[in-house]
Amino acid sequence: MIEGSTAKLALLIDADNAQPAIIEALLAEVVKYGTAHVKRAYGDWTGTRLQGWKGQLLAQSIQPVQQFAYTSGKNATDAAMIIDAMDLLYTGRFDGFCLVSSDSDFTRLAARLRESGLRVYGFGESKTPKPFVAACDKFIYTENLTRPLGRSAEGDAVVAAPRALPAPLMAEDALITQLQRAVEAASDEDGWALLSTVGHILTSQHPDFDSRNYGHAKLSDLIAATSVFALDRRQSDDGKSAVVHVRDLRP
Repeated sequence: MIEGSTAKLALLIDADNAQPAIIEALLAEVVKYGTAHVKRAYGDWTGTRLQGWKGQLLAQSIQPVQQFAYTSGKNATDAAMIIDAMDLLYTGRFDGFCLVSSDSDFTRLAARLRESGLRVYGFGESKTPKPFVAACDKFIYTENLTRPLGRSAEGDAVVAAPRALPAPLMAEDALITQLQRAVEAASDEDGWALLSTVGHILTSQHPDFDSRNYGHAKLSDLIAATSVFALDRRQSDDGKSAVVHVRDLRP
């Protein structure tokens, strides 16, 4: 599976279920995983409810897909988005999909896309049902995208914490257990693990894991804040970049 900037992605937005204020931050996040060759937003554009989206569609070159609300209480937009997703899947042109919605109706779609070997990135509010979150390879809460960045004393970007946490984080916290298990799974005989591998394991086990959920912009910052791990920055094998290793400080 191709990852990164070379991955070809289809970005499908449930405009009935997402806020237009997130779009710029959303597109900036999508770039981390690949290039959106298709950008579509679904909804009933004949009404006034989606008025806030219309300026964003033009500014961000997002194609609006019209779906009339034929019956009150029935979400025809979901069906249209699912049908389009399957049509795009069968073209064989894409490496992954970005599904923007907090609606559990897309759970089976996410699972079906993954069954075909494509990566699925979900974007939704923290209220998103867990089955949809778990069906994605990675799920990003949109609250993390719009939360303002601050600056630490060292000048590094930090994220305002979405919820109160002890400082430093205590070892009995469920977060610490997740981190320790991931480090242990990725560690070598000396107990050191490559931080990028730890991050991959965490996301594989918990698709909605995100250091921004805990008020830190990077995984390395979050791990350092726990005070139960050692971090070691080393030169890569080619000597051109730095890589971070982590080790559990428990005896």
